[in-house]
Amino acid sequence: MLRVWIATILNFFLPGAGYMINGRRWLLGLGFLIGAVGLTFVEQSIKPLDITLYWTMFAAVLVMNTAFAIDCFREGKELMVARREGTWAPGCVKA
Repeated sequence: MLRVWIATILNFFLPGAGYMINGRRWLLGLGFLIGAVGLTFVEQSIKPLDITLYWTMFAAVLVMNTAFAIDCFREGKELMVARREGTWAPGCVKA
């Protein structure tokens, strides 16, 4: 369960990193992580130009990161059960 929580917290602060730890959607996680780095750059660039846009973007990113963390937690719990039952293999896709 510790691995699930680590992946969840990581996915909140670095969207995509938790998916990579879970191992099921590694490529998607990498894409989200690269996108998050770009989005953070844009967010920080907007701050000195228009503070209203910054707070709007901050709120949107907060909602998005929360959704990513919840999804990662659910996936992690599912994978934990599958690993325990011996029905999970790296790269497997849920049918």
